Amino acid sequence: MAWPNIFQRGTLLSQFSHHHVAVFLLTFFSYSLLHASRKTFSNVKVSISKQWTPSAFNKSIELPVEIWSSNHLFPSTEEATLFLGTLDTIFLFSYAVGLFVSGIVGDRLNLRWVLSFGMCSSALVVFVFGTLTEWLHFYNKGLYCSLWIVNGLLQSTGWPCVVAVMGNWFGKAGRGVVFGLWSACASVGNILGACLASSVLQYGYEYAFLVTAAVQFAGGIIIFFGLLVSPEEIGLPGIEAKENFEEDSHRPLISGAENEDEAEPNYSIQEDKTITQVKAISFYQACCLPGVIAYSLAYACLKLVNYSFFFWLPFYLSNNFGWKEAEADKLSIWYDVGGIIGGTLQGFISDVLQKRAPVLALSLLLAVGSLVGYSRSPNDKSINALLMAVTGFFIGGPSNMISSAISADLGRQELIQGSSEALATVTGIVDGTGSIGAAVGQYLVSLMQDNLGWMWVFYFFILMKK
Repeated sequence: MAWPNIFQRGTLLSQFSHHHVAVFLLTFFSYSLLHASRKTFSNVKVSISKQWTPSAFNKSIELPVEIWSSNHLFPSTEEATLFLGTLDTIFLFSYAVGLFVSGIVGDRLNLRWVLSFGMCSSALVVFVFGTLTEWLHFYNKGLYCSLWIVNGLLQSTGWPCVVAVMGNWFGKAGRGVVFGLWSACASVGNILGACLASSVLQYGYEYAFLVTAAVQFAGGIIIFFGLLVSPEEIGLPGIEAKENFEEDSHRPLISGAENEDEAEPNYSIQEDKTITQVKAISFYQACCLPGVIAYSLAYACLKLVNYSFFFWLPFYLSNNFGWKEAEADKLSIWYDVGGIIGGTLQGFISDVLQKRAPVLALSLLLAVGSLVGYSRSPNDKSINALLMAVTGFFIGGPSNMISSAISADLGRQELIQGSSEALATVTGIVDGTGSIGAAVGQYLVSLMQDNLGWMWVFYFFILMKK
C-alpha cells in the first residue's frame, strides 16, 4: 500500500505558513459562532416552551385559562413543543434553499464579503427573535416563523464559504486529517453555545440569545477585516499550481483508484489550458460531477440523524430523565466531543488508506449499534455521557467527513481542474441536500415523540443509518 503524501514529505506542519494557521482559525471560529447561535435555540427549548404557555404564570386556579392564554401562544406545552419542531423544520428548509444559492453566490463574489454579511445579519435576526421579542413581551407565531426563515437563509452563507476558503489554502495531501480536525468547528460551536446558554439561562432565555448574537456579530466584523480568501490575494501560488508538481495529487480519494501516475501528464496539460482563465461551473454541471449526487443523498439521511441530536438532545434529556435544563445542556456536550474525535480520527485513517468510502461504511455500520445502546441508556449521567460520546463518534464523525473533506475532494477532482470556484457550489449542493433531509426529519421527530414516544424516534434513526 502506498503511504499518503503526509508521510512521504514529512509532517503537515512543515508545509504550512502562518497564513495557513490564520485561515484555519478564522474559518474555524467563524462557523463555530454560527453553530453556537443555532445551539442556543435547542438549549433553551424547555424555557421557551414554558414561557409560551399560560401555565408558566398561572398561579391561581380561580382564574380561567383563557385570560392567561390571551397573552401567550399555546394552551399546553405539548402544542408549544410541536411548534418548536416546526420552527426547526422551517429553519432547515430555508437553510437548505439558501445553501444551493449561497454556493453559487460564493463562487462569483468575494467569499469574505459573503461570509461576513451572513454572520452579522444572522446575529441581528437572532437578537430580534430571542431577545427583543421577550423584552417587549411580543409573542407572535407569524413573526417567529418569518424571522427563522430569514435566519436560515443568512446562516446558509457560512458553510460553502468556509469550505471553499479552506479548499483554496489546503491541498489534498493530508486533507482528511486537516479537514477532519477543522470540521470539529460545528461541534465546538455546539459546545460553546451550550456553555454560553447555560451560564446566563438563570437570568432568562433572552440573555442566552443576546450573548451568542453579540459574539457572532463581533466575529463577522473580524472576518471582514482579517480573512484571506486565497493565497493569490497575497501573491502566493495557488493550490492547483503547487499540486501540479506533486505525485498522485489530482485524483480524489473517494474514487478509490490506486495507480494515479499514468494520468499525470493529462492533468498537466489541462492545467496549462485552464489556469489562465478560471471560470465558475454552473449548478447543473456541479450536480453532474461524479459522486456529488450519491454523497448528497447519503448525507441527507446522515444529517437527519445528526441534526436531530443537535436540536433535540437537551430536550430529550430533560423530558425523558427529568434532569434540569442547565444540566442537560452541559451533558449534551459529550455528543459533540465524540463527533470531534470521530471526524479527526476517521479523516486520518482515510488519509492512510487513501480511501474515504470504506471508513464511512464501517462507521455507519457501528453507528447502528451505538444508537441501540444509547436508546437503552439508564438514568445515570455518567453512563449516558459515555454512550452519547460513542454515538457522536460514529454519527458526527462521518457527517463531518462528508460535509468537509469529501466535499472538497468532489469540488477539486480532475474534471474541473482550473475551476476552483466549483468548491462553494459543490459544497452547497451536498450540504443543501443534507439539510432538506434534516428538515423533514425534525418535524417527524416532534410528531413521533408526541404520539409514539422516544423509542420510536430511535427506531427511525436506525432506519436512516441503514
